Amino acid sequence: MSEAEESHQRRLARNVNELLQELRVAQAGVQILFGFLLSIAFTDKYASTSDYVRVTHLATVLCAAIAVAFLTAPAAWHRVLFRQGRREDIVRYGNTFALVGMAFLSLAMTGTVLMLAEVILGLWPSIVVGVAAFVVFSGLWFALPSLSSERAQHRESP
Repeated sequence: MSEAEESHQRRLARNVNELLQELRVAQAGVQILFGFLLSIAFTDKYASTSDYVRVTHLATVLCAAIAVAFLTAPAAWHRVLFRQGRREDIVRYGNTFALVGMAFLSLAMTGTVLMLAEVILGLWPSIVVGVAAFVVFSGLWFALPSLSSERAQHRESP
């Protein structure tokens, strides 16, 4: 069935299902990361870490918590609104929530890498590793798809 033949309601239903499927992958990862980050504070080694590591850890935990909130919000919206015929709202807001959640997940992943690198390598090398992690996550998840979309639009325009 071509996109033109697909009814508006079917397209919305498909979009909701695709969104929720995509989020299952991200949700599992961020929830595992969140659990790992929470457990760090209860280790013996944590008591002797620097203030820098503790602040980085707290910021990373908060980013992971925010990512969990945004990445699980579309499922909650679907549960609350789907019988009201509000799939359009679920898709529109769910897409925004997913992007915000992925942004915070990229920050949480960067913070985790930064914190681990600081414990292993020290301050300045860890900053280099943290910046590299940020470039990889933001590049793969946001910059490259945006560039690809812009290139496709330029190819389609007369």
